[in-house]
Amino acid sequence: MNKTLIAALGLLASSVLHAADGPDKKLIEQGEYLARAGDCVACHTAKGGQPFAGGLPMETPIGTLYSTNITPDDTGIGQYSYEDFERAVRQGIGKDGSSLYPAMPYPSYAKVSDADMQALYAYFMHGVTPVQQSNQPSDIPWPLSMRWPLAIWRGLFAPEVQAVAASTQDPVLARGAYLVEGLGHCGACHTPRALTMQEQALSEADGAEFLSGSAPLEGWIAKSLRGDHKDGLGSWSEAQLVAFMKTGRSERSAVFGGMSDVVVHSLQYLNDTDLTAIARYLKSLPASNAHDQPFKVDEQVAKALWQGNDSQTGAALYVDNCGACHRTDGQGYSRVFPALAGNPVVQSEDATSLIHIVLAGGTLPATHTAPSTFTMPGFAWRLNDQQVADVVSFIRGSWGNQADAVTASAVAKLRELPHVPPKPPVLQAQSLISDTTGVAEPQ
Repeated sequence: MNKTLIAALGLLASSVLHAADGPDKKLIEQGEYLARAGDCVACHTAKGGQPFAGGLPMETPIGTLYSTNITPDDTGIGQYSYEDFERAVRQGIGKDGSSLYPAMPYPSYAKVSDADMQALYAYFMHGVTPVQQSNQPSDIPWPLSMRWPLAIWRGLFAPEVQAVAASTQDPVLARGAYLVEGLGHCGACHTPRALTMQEQALSEADGAEFLSGSAPLEGWIAKSLRGDHKDGLGSWSEAQLVAFMKTGRSERSAVFGGMSDVVVHSLQYLNDTDLTAIARYLKSLPASNAHDQPFKVDEQVAKALWQGNDSQTGAALYVDNCGACHRTDGQGYSRVFPALAGNPVVQSEDATSLIHIVLAGGTLPATHTAPSTFTMPGFAWRLNDQQVADVVSFIRGSWGNQADAVTASAVAKLRELPHVPPKPPVLQAQSLISDTTGVAEPQ
């Protein structure tokens, strides 16, 4: 037999056997990369649980939801066809025809291309380990737990799936928009929601609310990602954004709160081309505030503290509890302890995140390219509500920062969060004495 014909038959047989074994390995690898970009594992993995097996509690204004099992087990999505998978991810429709809660960001995923959907399906069906774990029902009380109103919500607020149109835009910006608005679903956290819980904008074309920051959820604020200098990304360079997404830190900032999971599970795995595209797209977004101005350093507080003058309210508390790491000039230490001077989180209109981290502390996680871990202790055990309010107010008004003071009642509200340690009895007693006598508390 002709050698060429034999070789061709051999290749054909190899292709048939390969197809029988399942999707192409490269398609599965591409799906894994896309699943990283979508940060699927963060929501669909309970603390201490198996990857993608669900069970993670998610607080919503109407109750607690639990993420679902999306492994290829029969208790997960093992019986899903591609069509079932596509409808769930991009349209918010379950295999049984019911509407999914919009905690699943299908309004963003509607932008995901057909090719990427095929790769994601290949990965979840052939690259993820099956886990037998039944889904946990929500804690949402009746009648809010009824599913049929979700179909109305979906019809009103979820966009239709459309083919990705060819763009005349700069290809880097176009890729960044695709990742931010679609798979990355950044707006799910960083865009404010209406009373009916839909995002007020799904893209820059929908208005300036897009990525302009969120209301408090689980004790954190998802900050503005627009071009504002005071409380957005106006003071960040493209290179700083890329470094932050890749390592969780930059020269002047460090990741904390829910964004830590995004960096650990998702962003650090993206290639430099995609990280640059995301950064460039975010830097293209204009400021929300037309009167926004660049940060200007004011050295008065730093000079006063250097000279030993800590008479300003909250100054002595800052020196005793914060100054060693963040310095008396508020500049911190590069890539370890973030600067507080000019920090957009510090100057945010809502001080929830700053109060939260003072009370509960936080850990700067290790990443592949920045393996060191640094931990900030919480001060809930050490400082009472008024002291926390004083030191936070001092930080928000020093070194050129221009943000309003906070109240002790705002601090007390955040102490109610389940993971914030309660105020010890000794501080409660001291607080009572201080409140009734007007005498300042001992440190």
